[in-house]
Amino acid sequence: MLKPKSPMPPVSFLFRHPAYLIACGFGSGLSPFASGTVGTLFAWLSYPLLRHYFVDDFWFGGFLVVMFALGIPVCHLTGNRLGVADHGAIVWDEIVPFWMVLLLTPATVLWQFAAFLGFRFYDIVKPPPARYFDQKMKNGFGVMMDDLVAAAYTVLTLALFKFLLDQFF
Repeated sequence: MLKPKSPMPPVSFLFRHPAYLIACGFGSGLSPFASGTVGTLFAWLSYPLLRHYFVDDFWFGGFLVVMFALGIPVCHLTGNRLGVADHGAIVWDEIVPFWMVLLLTPATVLWQFAAFLGFRFYDIVKPPPARYFDQKMKNGFGVMMDDLVAAAYTVLTLALFKFLLDQFF
């Protein structure tokens, strides 16, 4: 299911509180069309720049856990201010889980593109328990968790696909 259609806040909204800037993906969430997809593209493009600053996967994984935890109050505060828990402008919930997916995805454009498509599919379809978090938990935790579930489905799908490729090719 797509996020509810609410008017996008003005660019000036981003600078009223640091939480708004983060939750709205440094402006990527203000896209008038497919803001979740634009937020995921932002994650994909920023991933190699961000990943460069970490010595290994362990420290980067720890950073992602902290960013996920930060996302809970940041998305909650921003959603309250915008009047919709999972407002379309809020894309931090796409960004951090997609960084997690990319950490576990082979570092080729083809695999990352497959990860992008898979993540967007699962984020839109919201298979259980993502749908539960999306529909029943109208707070920052629910906002972040439904995309974490989409990320888990994406990683499992990619792992299965890779396994099948290794078996038959």
